[in-house]
Amino acid sequence: MIATQAQHPDRILRIKAALALTGLTRSTLYRKMDAGTFPKNTRISTRCMGWRESAVFEWLDAPLSYETTDRGLQ
Repeated sequence: MIATQAQHPDRILRIKAALALTGLTRSTLYRKMDAGTFPKNTRISTRCMGWRESAVFEWLDAPLSYETTDRGLQ
């Protein structure tokens, strides 16, 4: 049923919510993101970035073995 996706849309987490959820510090989160061991952020608007909630939960499931799939494509 398509309604399942509408009931649970993928939210965008701002930096404070991502830090609270993961327990990481801001510098560690960005260092892990640069290293490809934390999900990349997504541009919300001109000066606003966030992380997809589903990607953060995927990282929380296996933080030691997480690697982004687009690593090195910048």
